[in-house]
Amino acid sequence: MRLVSLLVFAFVSIASTTILQNGQIRPNNYPDTAIASILPTDPGWVSYLPNSPELSYKGRWDHQYISWCFGNYTSEGVLVAYRIDWQDWMLTNLTENSTHLFVTPSTVGYNITQPTNAVPTFEMRVKNWAYGVQIECVHAPQSAARLVHIPNYDRTMELISDSLSAGQYGTLEGISSYSRGLMYGLGNVECSITAYPGICLHDSRCDGNLHGQTYQWLKIPDTSGRALDIYGDGPDIPAWEFAAHPAADITVINLGTNDISTANDITVSEFHDSYVQLINEVHARWPTSQIIVISLWSGFSQVGNTWVQGGGFIDTIQDVRRSFNNGALNERGGNGFVHYFNTTGILEHNDIGPLYHPTDVGHIKLARHLMQYIKLTFGWILEQTSPEIQHDTLYSNDESSY
Repeated sequence: MRLVSLLVFAFVSIASTTILQNGQIRPNNYPDTAIASILPTDPGWVSYLPNSPELSYKGRWDHQYISWCFGNYTSEGVLVAYRIDWQDWMLTNLTENSTHLFVTPSTVGYNITQPTNAVPTFEMRVKNWAYGVQIECVHAPQSAARLVHIPNYDRTMELISDSLSAGQYGTLEGISSYSRGLMYGLGNVECSITAYPGICLHDSRCDGNLHGQTYQWLKIPDTSGRALDIYGDGPDIPAWEFAAHPAADITVINLGTNDISTANDITVSEFHDSYVQLINEVHARWPTSQIIVISLWSGFSQVGNTWVQGGGFIDTIQDVRRSFNNGALNERGGNGFVHYFNTTGILEHNDIGPLYHPTDVGHIKLARHLMQYIKLTFGWILEQTSPEIQHDTLYSNDESSY
């Protein structure tokens, strides 16, 4: 949505979060944005119900306006990031059945001069893949504000994955993930990230997930126990309405790390057939989508005095790509639509954190290499915008003597 003044959100449901940064508790004294409730009938305000056409919902939301890729209702402990245009993210915790004032004259970006006919954009995202919000109402001052629906960008990208792309163990999780950095870094791209920690590609129970992505990607709800409580695990689970949303020009698939785990016992044949199935499901819905399959990295092992990157299903993923591309194995995918992104050599052993997931720097490396791969392979021009992407992480030194 776009805005011209104070903006207030009312949520249907809670807060307080601890973030560990290099083993130490990171300060989280975020501003308290909660205010007294505002009713749609209160004078001085224009209220927009969650089904108002002026509101833009990105990613997967259900008919109750629950952000399903992140969880149901407004989760206890949820931390949200919000901003005006491409300014630095601001962070705040939400509280149960509350109203929050996000935009005031003191908000960064509020008084920045806009180009002719431009209207500032307000954006809000949940930082954790397992938490979520449920929108009840949006309020704007009657005297000086209006909301305007944001037109879709011309380019669209989908990413289907697991915890590696969800940003698990990143500083700000989803806000720190390479998948988000990739899509925002490209600029002016409609993006959707369907990534659940622990999930397999093959449709089986993996690390608490009842299904794999060959099943789950086709559904609205996520894989959480909360979703199970609401929708159950039967034929009535609502399907995602692909036809009601823009088709992805590029679909990125990064799956298999959980399939290869001995705890999940997925065979090579099952993995291969499931990969083919998922690609067929994608192309059945988006016939012109170009698909990038990412090679797996499975951490590093020490060999002598150096470190060597591991892998998984290397030949199998190549076989899958070959089956769609008339046997071709060149980087551009031959005559087919399936392309192979080789991660070998991008990450170093210290780009993987203690819990086997990329560090913030590792996420940045993956995002930047993927951006260049997409530019070279598909001719996507990198937009000359400069959005704030990697939030709250200091990479520069401001000490002159040390």
